Amino acid sequence: MAKGGIVEAQAGVLDTGELWRLTMEHSPVGMALVAPDGEILAANAALGEMLAYDPDLLVSRSVADLTHPDDLATDLDLMRRAMAGAMASYRVPKRCFRSDGSLLRGELSALLLRSPEGDPLHFIMQIVDRTDVHAFAERLDVAEQAAFDMQRKSRAILETVSVGLLLVDADGTYSSWNRRQQELLDIAFPEGHGGRAGQSGFVYDAEQQHELSFEQFPCARATEGAGEEFDDLLIWIGEDPAARRALSVSARTVHDRTGSLAGAVLAYNDVTELISARRVKDDFVSTVSHELRTPLAAALANLELLDVSAAGSDEAQLQVAAARRNMLRLSHLVADLLFTATTTSGMKVIDPFRVDLAMVVAEAVQAAGLQADASGIDLVVDLPDELEVLADGLRLRQVADNLIANALTFTPAGGRVSIALSATGRQAWLEVADSGEGMEADDLAEVFAPFVRGQNARRRLSPGTGLGLTIVRTIVEAHGGEVSARSIPGEGTTVRVVLPR
Repeated sequence: MAKGGIVEAQAGVLDTGELWRLTMEHSPVGMALVAPDGEILAANAALGEMLAYDPDLLVSRSVADLTHPDDLATDLDLMRRAMAGAMASYRVPKRCFRSDGSLLRGELSALLLRSPEGDPLHFIMQIVDRTDVHAFAERLDVAEQAAFDMQRKSRAILETVSVGLLLVDADGTYSSWNRRQQELLDIAFPEGHGGRAGQSGFVYDAEQQHELSFEQFPCARATEGAGEEFDDLLIWIGEDPAARRALSVSARTVHDRTGSLAGAVLAYNDVTELISARRVKDDFVSTVSHELRTPLAAALANLELLDVSAAGSDEAQLQVAAARRNMLRLSHLVADLLFTATTTSGMKVIDPFRVDLAMVVAEAVQAAGLQADASGIDLVVDLPDELEVLADGLRLRQVADNLIANALTFTPAGGRVSIALSATGRQAWLEVADSGEGMEADDLAEVFAPFVRGQNARRRLSPGTGLGLTIVRTIVEAHGGEVSARSIPGEGTTVRVVLPR
């Protein structure tokens, strides 16, 4: 006989009660027989495992004993309605207590069995444990709420800042931007923007000479290829040259968990007013400097004549010498201001030619000798006989003069200023070191910044504008070189210039 026939034969000798017992015992779902009054008549092992009860102990319990109070009224009402004939079965979420007091969250399915006469006999109830599902759903709700709150707060922050912020996907698609960025997009693309990097519009380079190509757009540079990060990239936007806005753009790339480029975040800061203010300042400095040069030259020429004519009078000679000395200081100040205005206006700073750098430095040392002798400071010089470089000799003389003068200013009597010049095949080094009071770390960090004077200069009431080392840096960098400073408080300062030969 086939296998199915054997099962059918065995089933034929089993009564209904035995079939029910076998079904309950082997079901993976929690099952129970419940009397119309709610008493549990039988329970299987799966239900006992769910509720941490021995199945035999569950028989002594009732539905009310195991059901959460908030669910009990609903359960009893459904049982009454089923027995009244309103329904034969029902399904409802259910919370049950385990033996240790913890809560099981499940789904209850109930079927009412009746006698041939139609009298209610008992309920067949099944419970599926949904505790983990509910816990996951609750965690998901918490995470979604947290994400929503974070998104809401982030959007509030984005709309509050005055900087245009733009999120770009890896393929150059604009993903998100704030209100300020939309205002800037409206200026750059008055006909509308399609939401992708590098579209044609009124976007220009820092000199406002050329429209940006696709590869030059900040968002394209940040997302195309490997992605580029940058700060303070200057661009201009707007059709009307008189009304264009200057933007300083910074970009940071975004990567996914695998390290692949996912996009970039760009910040667009409107610096039009700052650039205008700088231009006004530069124009003012340039105008004042040019206007002062002519009367200064005339005054110096007349003072030289007075110096000659006052040769017979010691008092007059002292007065003329004092006037000449202060007039020369004023002339140097004007020269520094004029140089600064020239460099910030974009004009050519240097005019290179073959020059003997050793001779240039030697002449600067010789010129500083009188000041060193008068201040009681030793000049220690280490120069080669000759050192040819391709450079602007006049500007490098200005570098040497400023470095030596600065070192002498902050070196006390009895101190020492060392000037050393050396070279390799491709580079030349000039070092000026003093044994003065040195600088604190905060002052050293700003030593090459324009119009910045350190604590020692303010404490000593030393004259100056804070432009000397700024001019040194400008000239050195115009030659493609580098300048650096190191200082130890109480021991002195060393400035090092490295120039390509």
